[in-house]
Amino acid sequence: MIKKDLDLEKRWGKLLEGLQQLLGKKPSDLNAVLFIIGVQELGSGPKNFSKEEKQDLMHIAVCRVLSQSGFYSLDFIDQDGWPHWKLEKTLPHLDAAQQEKMLKIHVLEYFEEEFEIDIK
Repeated sequence: MIKKDLDLEKRWGKLLEGLQQLLGKKPSDLNAVLFIIGVQELGSGPKNFSKEEKQDLMHIAVCRVLSQSGFYSLDFIDQDGWPHWKLEKTLPHLDAAQQEKMLKIHVLEYFEEEFEIDIK
């Protein structure tokens, strides 16, 4: 593993620890963190979501974090308060590991910007 990857994993671990302190439970993986972001972006607070709603929340999170690099822009919010995103530029073709790395970087940036924290 190169130094950049080690730094990313160190920062990711610190984020998971911080979320554990905040929520009382450590998120198990990237998908769990995306779900948390989706709930945050929906703004409806904690509730029971259907399986389809959970998938939609993760999609909202992916669009939101990738909007930082101009891949998506907020298109509209529907009558139920759910945000809808528009693809602005084509996503790069990446393998699964590269996709996860790209998302983790964007998730870290999201938390740093939204909550004005520095995750080092």
